Amino acid sequence: MNGISLFIERVELMVNQFSPIKYFCSISFSRTLKFLIRPIGLIFVVAFFISSISISEANEFESLLNDLGNKSRSKIKIAVQKLGELGNPAALPALNALKSKRLAVTGKGNIVILNESENQAVDVLTGEKLNIESLIFKKPRINNTVRRYLATAIAKLKLNSKESTVRLEAAKELLKRSSSSVLDLVEASLKIEKNNDVKEALLLVLAKINIEGKDRNKRIESINTIKKFGSKDFYTVLERVLQKNDKGEFLEEDSEIRDSAAKAIKSIKQRQIFIDQIANLFYGLSLGSVLLLAALGLAITFGLMGVINMAHGEMLMIGAYATFVVQNLFVEYLPSYFDWYLIVAIPVSFLASAIVGIILERSVIRHLYGRPLETLLATWGISLVLIQTVRLTFGAQNVEVANPFYLSGGVEVFNGVVFPYSRIMIIVFVVFVVTAIWALLQKTSLGLQVRSVTQNREMASCMGISTRKVDMWTFGLGSGVGGLGGLALSQIGNVGPELGRMYIVDSFMVVVLGGVGKIAGTVAGALGIGIVNKFLEPISGAVLGKIIVLILIIALIQKRPQGLFALKGRSVDN
Repeated sequence: MNGISLFIERVELMVNQFSPIKYFCSISFSRTLKFLIRPIGLIFVVAFFISSISISEANEFESLLNDLGNKSRSKIKIAVQKLGELGNPAALPALNALKSKRLAVTGKGNIVILNESENQAVDVLTGEKLNIESLIFKKPRINNTVRRYLATAIAKLKLNSKESTVRLEAAKELLKRSSSSVLDLVEASLKIEKNNDVKEALLLVLAKINIEGKDRNKRIESINTIKKFGSKDFYTVLERVLQKNDKGEFLEEDSEIRDSAAKAIKSIKQRQIFIDQIANLFYGLSLGSVLLLAALGLAITFGLMGVINMAHGEMLMIGAYATFVVQNLFVEYLPSYFDWYLIVAIPVSFLASAIVGIILERSVIRHLYGRPLETLLATWGISLVLIQTVRLTFGAQNVEVANPFYLSGGVEVFNGVVFPYSRIMIIVFVVFVVTAIWALLQKTSLGLQVRSVTQNREMASCMGISTRKVDMWTFGLGSGVGGLGGLALSQIGNVGPELGRMYIVDSFMVVVLGGVGKIAGTVAGALGIGIVNKFLEPISGAVLGKIIVLILIIALIQKRPQGLFALKGRSVDN
């Protein structure tokens, strides 16, 4: 302020030297000038102070980024911690790169971020793309301690994000590594957080920290929070409250806290049972949908035509490999449209399996109608031929069929329960296929002819229906549907020469249980077997569960030989 006062005095001296000016100016001039200039001076001083702070913070930020490439792990740890405390989201790329081992230091001391293939590099400070071939770089070495600090720092920075999904991810990360050091951060975030999911996760972080504290009220409040929002992951935290010493005495002296913890555990277990049931129901439906796709074609060939086709499993395999071929063609010739290869693969997989099925029916099965044992042996031999052909063409090893972007990941419906998009797709796809097959058999002339031949072959022939053509198209339709099953299976499992054998026995069980020749029975049988399997697996195990299901099916067939839905087949002539 001395400089301002000196300036005012000089202005007053100039005014006193010129009488005209002195005449028009009063003695209060100096006061007015001081009134105007002093605030301006203060503004300049504050601005200078702020700018100096900003420059200081920028220099500190740059220095900390450089320390990420330090040889000393302790300095790296300190740098990570301070970057998290600064709260500058610009540090996120560098911290993520350090966590994923993509941060490097060049020979000139520059910090760069490498891409996943390590064929490109970007300078952390300038953002300049660098020629990787001319660079000599070393990666900083980190330990588990640094990784823990990294996780916390990244979570802190993500909590400042505008995206709720990013903040939720950060909160879940803090939940895994919660400590008293993030207490202030979590409390500050809770005050401004508006998203319910993020707020719930932050409350759990706060509860996990406070339950270990000394404040009785906060501990009880934390237990109630865990009781309301917590999952089975909190069993360990709550059980520590109920621990006993060697004498059988509770380590926790407060009985109210112990009772609250016991009630919380009971409540979470009850909620978890409900969640598990929902999850089992979904996965049972998805397994049943897979079985339905595998069995639907068999229900047409076996149920409507009376042909025991042991090569039907290989129709699934052909459909899966057709999907694999389409995928590779898109990778080679249409890489920019790769995510849409599955749309093209649907008709291709259907046609590939249908053509093989038609060739099989015209060349072999046609000559074996009415001879079930010979048909079974012949189709078994054909299945071996198809498997060996695929082995010679594509190799004995499983091949990879990638999921398009819209089938990757899943939706989390409960804590820890994720419904994969691929399985949701299968359920929707099955509904579409079943509806299409029903409409084909019930609303078209081909369907009418198929039903006529199924109920009475001789009468249908007398009415001018070409039973040979109906047999061919029916067998092709059943085989094509099997190919669609293979396409769906390629999105959730391995594709290999033995793919079909895993489902052929279950497919026959579905058809027999549902009732020969009834699509509605096939749907009921497939979904029933799938759901019962998933509910039995946690209790008895996968193998014993299948055995129990088989016993139940045999018992049902003893009481109801015609299956759940009965239909007169071609073997019954009226």
